[in-house]
Amino acid sequence: MKYDQIFDQAIERLHSEGRYRVFIDILRNKGAYPNARCFAGHNGPKPITVWCSNDYLAMGQHPKVIEAMESALHDVGAGSGGTRNIGGNTHYHLELERELADLHGKDGALLFTSGYVSNDATLSTLAKLLPGCIIFSDELNHASMIAGIRNSGCDKLVFRHNDLDHLEELLAAADPALPKLIAFESVYSMDGDVAPIHAICDLADKYNALTYIDEVHAVGMYGPRGGGITDRDEAAHRIDIIEGTLGKAFGVMGGYIAADTRIIDCIRSYAPGFIFTTSLSPVLVAGVLASVKHLKASSVEREGQQASAALLKRLFREAGLPVMDSTTHIVPLMVGDPVKAKKISDILLAEYGAYVQPINFPTVPRGTERLRFTPGPAHTEEMMRDLTRALVEIWDRMELRVAA
Repeated sequence: MKYDQIFDQAIERLHSEGRYRVFIDILRNKGAYPNARCFAGHNGPKPITVWCSNDYLAMGQHPKVIEAMESALHDVGAGSGGTRNIGGNTHYHLELERELADLHGKDGALLFTSGYVSNDATLSTLAKLLPGCIIFSDELNHASMIAGIRNSGCDKLVFRHNDLDHLEELLAAADPALPKLIAFESVYSMDGDVAPIHAICDLADKYNALTYIDEVHAVGMYGPRGGGITDRDEAAHRIDIIEGTLGKAFGVMGGYIAADTRIIDCIRSYAPGFIFTTSLSPVLVAGVLASVKHLKASSVEREGQQASAALLKRLFREAGLPVMDSTTHIVPLMVGDPVKAKKISDILLAEYGAYVQPINFPTVPRGTERLRFTPGPAHTEEMMRDLTRALVEIWDRMELRVAA
């Protein structure tokens, strides 16, 4: 068995398909987002502008967050001491869980080390606790949701994206006596569209199914207190389990679920992904706590971000660039070819100092490769106009189709 040859062939397949991922060598400039320094291929750092960060509101740079983290570091040190079972519940963790439960109008919440882990651990554990459970999953759900469903070993039925008729068809055909769970997202981050939450909840009520929503691209971003689309649409009380991340709009790191205390206790007690994982550093939790509290009270960041996204979409559209329809803060630009998407990204970085990562399969279906822009409240109109001019020049250079 030639192991090295197998590994070489696996990587070569990615290169041949134009899907080999290159991760940028970068340092963000504290307090100056979206300005950063790129180190790859340069003699020293080169100034760049970041256009694709999931730190949507730049809360990772917010003075309140940084101050809270520095204070916690000097108060309790760096680490958590192990799993919560062994190291105990750091008080910061308990306070943050109370804030997150309140954010979503739930009785309890549970922290995980990432949004991926919270999805995987919760979905896999839930289905194992419900004998014969069938999970109905939107076809565009996150990879972490798919992994959790697969790891549960339960039956899975995939419904077409946001297709209520197909979902009801699947629900109606299932055994009424079996437990059911509908798993979906609020904001689908590659297309920027939104789930019909109330309509899905209506079907859940009709067919006696639990509901599980992934709000990772919406928490902090929508609603009067930043509770996500379920907050904005006054639907949180209809959802059994709300899952979110602390590493996007809240700007730090971690994941969580918010739900009834019975569900929280079951996941806390049965999920290996929670029980056997070292808990988040209290330094990180203190930063998130400051961020959540701030965004509950302030809509300035959300409003600034929405204004930036609307302006960039308009500039792209007026320039004839193939911006995809999006009702959210995501600004996707369709390319449709992995090699071209990578080349556009490379030119933007090397020649224009603009960083945006190409999005290729399996994150999106083949033939729908794109650039995904996430302008924030700190991106200026001048930055956006410069970016638009750069993209038009590159589109012309590469002889790509531009709308009339």
